[in-house]
Amino acid sequence: MRFLILTLLLLVGSPLSAQSFDTLLETHQDQIAQPSRQTIGPVLEELGASGPEAAPFLEAWADRRLGQVDGRFVYIEGDGLTDVLTGEAVPGEARALRPNSGVRGLIAATLVQFQLSDPDRGRRADALASIARQADASHLEILRAAAPDPDPTLAAQRDRLLRLLTIRFDTDSAARIAAIESFDGDSGADLQGVLNPILATTRVAARVLPSGNIAAELEPGSDITPEEAYALLVSEGLARARLSDADQKAALGQHIIDGMVGGIAAARLTDPALRDEAYSALVAQGLVPAAATSEEVEATLAAHSFADVYAEPDSAVTNAAQAALDGMEMREMVVQGADLALDALSLASIYFLAAIGLAITFGVMRVINMAHGEFIMMGAYTGYVTQTMIADRTLSLVVALPAAFAITFLAGVVLYRLVIRHLVRRPLETLLATFGVSIALQQIAKNIFGTQARPLTAPSWLDGSITFAEGISISTIRVAIFVLALLFLALFLFIMKRTRLGLQVRAVTQDPGMASSMGINPDRIAMMTFGLGSGIAGIAGVAIGLFAKVTSELGSDYIVQSFMTVVVGGVGNIWGTLAGATLIGGLQKGIEVLNPANTLAAQTYMILFIIIFIQFRPRGIMPQKGRAAEA
Repeated sequence: MRFLILTLLLLVGSPLSAQSFDTLLETHQDQIAQPSRQTIGPVLEELGASGPEAAPFLEAWADRRLGQVDGRFVYIEGDGLTDVLTGEAVPGEARALRPNSGVRGLIAATLVQFQLSDPDRGRRADALASIARQADASHLEILRAAAPDPDPTLAAQRDRLLRLLTIRFDTDSAARIAAIESFDGDSGADLQGVLNPILATTRVAARVLPSGNIAAELEPGSDITPEEAYALLVSEGLARARLSDADQKAALGQHIIDGMVGGIAAARLTDPALRDEAYSALVAQGLVPAAATSEEVEATLAAHSFADVYAEPDSAVTNAAQAALDGMEMREMVVQGADLALDALSLASIYFLAAIGLAITFGVMRVINMAHGEFIMMGAYTGYVTQTMIADRTLSLVVALPAAFAITFLAGVVLYRLVIRHLVRRPLETLLATFGVSIALQQIAKNIFGTQARPLTAPSWLDGSITFAEGISISTIRVAIFVLALLFLALFLFIMKRTRLGLQVRAVTQDPGMASSMGINPDRIAMMTFGLGSGIAGIAGVAIGLFAKVTSELGSDYIVQSFMTVVVGGVGNIWGTLAGATLIGGLQKGIEVLNPANTLAAQTYMILFIIIFIQFRPRGIMPQKGRAAEA
C-alpha cells in the first residue's frame, strides 16, 4: 500500500524530477552499489532532492531489498524482481545490496523528509523520533517545508522539535531568540540539552582579548589560580614552561662544583630568588634548558589577559539562553521547596495524629504513658486482622477504624484501672510501670503475629498521587492522613468545647477537688480521658500502618516524636500539639535535605535542637494559662 501511495505521488510529480532521479541512478551507480559512509552523503542529498520517487528506492535500500541485475537496480520482493525505474518484472538472479549500519543511518535520515508526509501515523512518528535522535541543519528546512500533520499530538511534537532545531541551526538570531522565549515555563531535558551548548565557553589568554562574546574576564589569583593561568599561556605558546621546584632543585644539585652552583653558594639556595638566579646562570652556560623564572612568570601574567569566551558569537542569543536556564533553575528551586513543604506537612500530620492521643493523656492527666506507642501498634495490627477477614479493602478500612478505636479504648481503660489509677501524681513510677507494659505488649504481639512485617494494604482509591504542578506531587494516602488529622483536631475541639464530657475533663484538669464537690467523679473522668486518648492512638495506628511496616516495634518508632510534639507544642494545649508537630516535621525534613545520607544524624540534630529550644521555651510554643497551667 505504501508503495502504491508513493507511486501516486510520483505520477503527480514533474517529469523533470523523474528524469533527475533516472540520471542520478546512472551517475552514482557504483557508489550506490558499494557505498561508504564517508562518501555517500552528497549522493543521498541529491537523491532526497530529486522528488518522491526516491522514497521507495531509499526504503528498499535501507531494508536491504535493493539489488542489481546486469547494472539495473531492482526491488527484491520475495522470489520476484521489479525494475526500479519501469516497474517491470526482471528475470534472473539479483545481487543484493547490503549497506552497513552507518550507511543505513544516513539513508534513514534522508528518508525523513518523505516519511513526514506519509499517511501512516506510525511512520510519521518514527520520522520525528529519528530527527530528534540525529538532527542536523538540513532537517530544519525539511520540517518547515513539510505539510501540517493532521494528528494533534504529532503536530505538537513537530512544533516543539522545529523550535528546538531553530535554536540550534537557524542563522537568524532573532528567530533563535524567539524560539528560546517560546519555551517560557518549560524545563524539559531536551530544551536544556539545546541551551547548554550555546553557553559553552573556551578559556583564552592574550595580550589583548579578541573581540567577541566574552562570558567573563578572569583575574589570576581570584577567578583563576596563577598556576592555571600560566599553564594556559604555556599551552598556547605564549610563555616558556616553568620548572617545578623539585625539578629545579634536582637540576641545581647535579651542577654543584666546589660548593657553588652558577656562582652562588649551594648553602644559600634555600632562597627561591637565588635558586632562580643560579638556574639562569646555568642556562647561560648551556648546562640546562631554559625555563621561566618567578619574576618572568609574574611579568608574563601581568602582561596578559584571560577570559572565558562563548562559542556562540551573538551575545543576544547567549543572554536569552542564560535567562531561560536561570528560569529553569528558579522553577526547580520552587518545585523542590514546594515538594519539601508538602513532605514536611505530611510528616507533621503523621506526628500530630500519633501525638493527639498522647496530648490527652499526658497533657490533660499529666500521665507519662510509655505504652502509648503500643496502642498505635495495636491499632495497626487490628487493621491487618480486619483485612484478613474482609477482602474488600475499602470495607475493611471502614470496619478497621472503629474496631481499632474500640480495642485500644478498652485496652486503655484496663491499663488505667489496673496500673495508672494507683500511681496518680507519681510520675516516675508511672513512667516505669508503663514502660514495662510497653515491653510486655511488644512481646505479646511477637508471640501472636511473629517478627515479620505484616501487610496493611490501602484501597485502590488511595493509590497514586495528587499532582499540583509540574514536579509537585504528594501521595494520595498522605493526603488522606492529613485530612484525618484535621478531622481529629475538629473532633477533639468539639468534645472538649461542646460536650458534657469535655466540660467535666476541663473541670477535673483545673481543680479536681472543686469538680468532685460539684458531683463529678474525677476517677471516672480520668479513666474516660485515658481511654479516649488510647482509642485515638489506635486509629492513628491504622492510618500509619497503611504506609509503614506493621511490626511489634511500630509504636516505638513514633513514641519519641510524639512526646517531643506534645512537650514542644505546650503540654495540655491541642493547638500547641499541632504547632509542635508542624515544627518537628518541618525541622526533620529540613535536616534530612541538608544531610540526606545519614538519617540517624538527622534525628540526633533534631533532638539537640529540641533540647536547646526547651531551654528558652520550657513550657512550649503555646503553654496553658490560668489554673490549668498550675494544675
